[in-house]
Amino acid sequence: MGKHAGFWRSPKGLFALIFIGVLGFFLLSEHFGHIFPFLPYLFLFLCPLMHLFMHGEHAQHTHNESDTEISKEDKAINFSEESQKNEAYRKGYIEGLKTARYEAEKNTLSDK
Repeated sequence: MGKHAGFWRSPKGLFALIFIGVLGFFLLSEHFGHIFPFLPYLFLFLCPLMHLFMHGEHAQHTHNESDTEISKEDKAINFSEESQKNEAYRKGYIEGLKTARYEAEKNTLSDK
């Protein structure tokens, strides 16, 4: 990475960003009336495309038998680690609920 900031942080890059922003603003403001009626159809069209391009590789995974075999020790370690994470989450969640209830009671008492 280094000392070079990159094109977009240089004076030419900032000018290009400003130019693109102004151009985009005028393009949208002038043509919004033409585009607006088709927005629902655009969203409906994008849903299957996103599904194809974002989820398309799920079926292409291949596994060897050695990849799928996980030892009982590894499963136990993973389960205990996940249990500890879940327990910490539960404790934090309960503490947050108690704090919220305390604050709500304090606010209702101060309002009276």
